[in-house]
Amino acid sequence: MNPSNPLAHYDGTAEEMLYQTDGKIDMIVMTAGTGGTISGVAKKLKEKLPNVKVVGVDPYGSILAEPDSLNAAGIHSYKVEGIGYDFLPQVLDRKLVDTWIKTDDVESFNMARRLIAEEGLLCGGSSGAVMSAAIKAAKDLKAGQRCVVILPDSVRNYMTKFLNDGWMVDNGFLKPHYPEEWWTKKTVVDLGLSKPEIIKSSVTVGDVIDILKNKGFDQLPVVDDQGKILGTVTEGNLATYVINKRVQVTDPVDKCIYRQFRTVKNTTTLGELSSFFLTNSFVVVVSGDNQVEGVATRIDLLNYISKAKREDKQ
Repeated sequence: MNPSNPLAHYDGTAEEMLYQTDGKIDMIVMTAGTGGTISGVAKKLKEKLPNVKVVGVDPYGSILAEPDSLNAAGIHSYKVEGIGYDFLPQVLDRKLVDTWIKTDDVESFNMARRLIAEEGLLCGGSSGAVMSAAIKAAKDLKAGQRCVVILPDSVRNYMTKFLNDGWMVDNGFLKPHYPEEWWTKKTVVDLGLSKPEIIKSSVTVGDVIDILKNKGFDQLPVVDDQGKILGTVTEGNLATYVINKRVQVTDPVDKCIYRQFRTVKNTTTLGELSSFFLTNSFVVVVSGDNQVEGVATRIDLLNYISKAKREDKQ
């Protein structure tokens, strides 16, 4: 890691804060990535203001926070970008941080959307994380004390991500919005979906093409040896791989699995299902142990609504 990184924040960022606040800072809240900003700023502020409280923000899935008990969830992926790590960067001086607060994707993205909508601050997900943590940390301040929060990113790189309601719904960060109709409270099980044809990842591309042709399917769920869903193989995705010679017909279909898909349960309401169809042409219905129970498409939902209306008229 670059040792000049914390030095730049020690000489620059921290001095700018002291100047703009007339040297009055009681608490500062910052995220940590490589650790340059939080280490450099904290070092200067503690030299000038010994009583300042430095609060570090670390997402669940990262291991930068202390004590280690805060990282009990272990290393795992998260959607907020630019903060956290699965190792300890050399320039990160955790001794300078008084307390750490962990944040998750839901609060981070929803706070970032609030900052944009309510404050006009065009910031990204890690800014949402630090502000969410700052609101919690500031409860310890007394009247008249001052808290400084560094918003570390802009919204520029996230225009198709958390700003998009569909992306938020697909990732479980926002409840879907759908019209209240007679069918929206019904569930996926009411669609009466038949058990789908499934294939194992070891089946060859050529055999899959034959199945799609002979059975008239557009997609097939692909499972492992235990029957758990790995992804789907779609007619369009398969055609792209074969035509561009990225796979041969003798290759296992595992090489061209489409792994970005939505799963739902039989208990998912049709209202929720309709919102998923805004950005997905199909969803895979799975059981609690991730076994495939069906594939639902837009036409399945339309047929259900249409059939019920026809029966009402008879």
